[in-house]
Amino acid sequence: MSQSPIKKNQGVSVISEAVCQKIIGRENAFIAVENVFAAMAKNTAYNFPVIREAIGHENALYGFKSGFDRDGMVLGLKSGGYWPGNTDKGLTNHQSTVILFDPDTGKLKSLVGGNYLTAVRTAASSAVSIAHLARKNAKVLGIVGAGHQSTFQLRAALEQRSFEKVVAWNLHADKLSNLADVCKELNVPFEGLSREALCAQADVIITITSAFEALIDKAWIKPGTHIACMGTDTKGKQEVDAELLATASVFTDELAQSITIGEAQHAIASGLIKDTDIVSIGDVINGVKPGRTSDDEITLFDGTGVGLQDLAVASVAAALAEEKGLATYFSL
Repeated sequence: MSQSPIKKNQGVSVISEAVCQKIIGRENAFIAVENVFAAMAKNTAYNFPVIREAIGHENALYGFKSGFDRDGMVLGLKSGGYWPGNTDKGLTNHQSTVILFDPDTGKLKSLVGGNYLTAVRTAASSAVSIAHLARKNAKVLGIVGAGHQSTFQLRAALEQRSFEKVVAWNLHADKLSNLADVCKELNVPFEGLSREALCAQADVIITITSAFEALIDKAWIKPGTHIACMGTDTKGKQEVDAELLATASVFTDELAQSITIGEAQHAIASGLIKDTDIVSIGDVINGVKPGRTSDDEITLFDGTGVGLQDLAVASVAAALAEEKGLATYFSL
């Protein structure tokens, strides 16, 4: 869905976090993310270079992700980052705002709350990878990590296959209750396991942590597993054994980020794989390249998180909020 034009005399629209949660669901996010991945693969949507820096205060990472989607006529940026101490303040660790501009004039169009949208678009990204790469008969879903983002991942993933069980691991086991509560609500059996035991059971594994070391060993992964690595988005971060990428068929949202700040950075640096070994998920969506080719193949999606995902869901949120009379306006 493209952005609606600026309403005369109403100025810049503001779409709050509460409004975003009211009007954007998992289906909206899935469609928006799938479409923008397809556009990226066709080179009709472009992500601009990412700025992401440690600011030397509150141990925070702060940055900008931006881009232009010619198909959807969406231009803008997401500004924000990660504040690890926010949980103690009653806030989510990830804080962000999406800023949309009119691509025809460059005028500021909308300010959109980005915290909920970041969570739902990240979950949509792994869900898209499951839809296109996981075995059709996948029955056990594994989640590595139980922070704020994990429940969004869980809900989105459960809609992609007929999963009969969820298994999970987290460094602090008490947080597994976040996932257990969702499974109880959805009547899906849940079990907390060690990482190795999780890998022995899971047909699909989502890693959603802030780790800087491999949490998953190559030897633990059974044939036919699909892994969505969703936590590595900064130089130095790592969630899985780099040698696993040499064994798996590797897919990503954006190659440039995958090899520099994504999960593939370590395998690339070690010479285990080349950038030509990594396939754009958009090419799979567009039918240009194959996804999974056998039930024994291990597939891995390197979900680095691109600015165009944020712009895509934010533009839908802005259009829906304006249409439903839920936006507020101001003039500069």
